[in-house]
Amino acid sequence: MSTMTANRRWPTEGHHVPPATSRRAELWLTGVGAVLAVVFLGGFSVVVNRIDQTTYLEVVRPVLLGEADHLTAAEAFEAGRTLGAWFGFTLLLVLALAAVAVLSLRRRPWRRRSGWWLLAAGLVCLVGSQLIAYPIAFFFFLGAGLTAVRPVRDGSPS
Repeated sequence: MSTMTANRRWPTEGHHVPPATSRRAELWLTGVGAVLAVVFLGGFSVVVNRIDQTTYLEVVRPVLLGEADHLTAAEAFEAGRTLGAWFGFTLLLVLALAAVAVLSLRRRPWRRRSGWWLLAAGLVCLVGSQLIAYPIAFFFFLGAGLTAVRPVRDGSPS
């Protein structure tokens, strides 16, 4: 066996065998958070950026602004489209961070680095939605917390 292939195999003599760990709960929480982000952030982004100004003024403006409306029709429409674009950008960042977290959870579930990716996804979701999507961000925060707190089997300290 060559030295190149010997270094790729796990375990070899003198190396610690990684602990057997299941991060099923963290994967489920990340998946639920990602699906909810797609439905709500993506749905808002698509709807607001595809409707015309009259529909926006009749349907969406009263819901978003309520009685505290001091904007003109054009300003309100532009603000709604800007918010929709911002939610779309936030969704892309959240999904990218969640994908990195899932890959990390699947490849090396014994490492706690995945929790940092989930924490970042939750923070981007929270800040990017201007604190509106806190229930969605909660799933990412919960997954990050479980990654940090749940013990790894086989007695490994990490």
